[in-house]
Amino acid sequence: MLVMVIERFKNRDADAIWKRYLERGRMLPDGVSYVDSWVEPNYDRCFQLMECADLELLKQWSAQWEDLVDFEFFPVLTSDAAWEKFTVDMPV
Repeated sequence: MLVMVIERFKNRDADAIWKRYLERGRMLPDGVSYVDSWVEPNYDRCFQLMECADLELLKQWSAQWEDLVDFEFFPVLTSDAAWEKFTVDMPV
């Protein structure tokens, strides 16, 4: 499943996050794949798209960052997948 991860940088401290990333990498557990990410220009939030089969794996990953970041997780569909589901489920 695809999961949109919204990260709120505590104290807008992107430097601390970047430093840890450079030292340790993303620290993803097996079964979680990074897809892409976007950061607000004011460094308040980061939006990451991840792929995993189990949200518990994302919770394991986020525990390594929770001193620097507050997390929210939202399972999402691509537009194509949503459209396909809509058209399949649509009554005739």
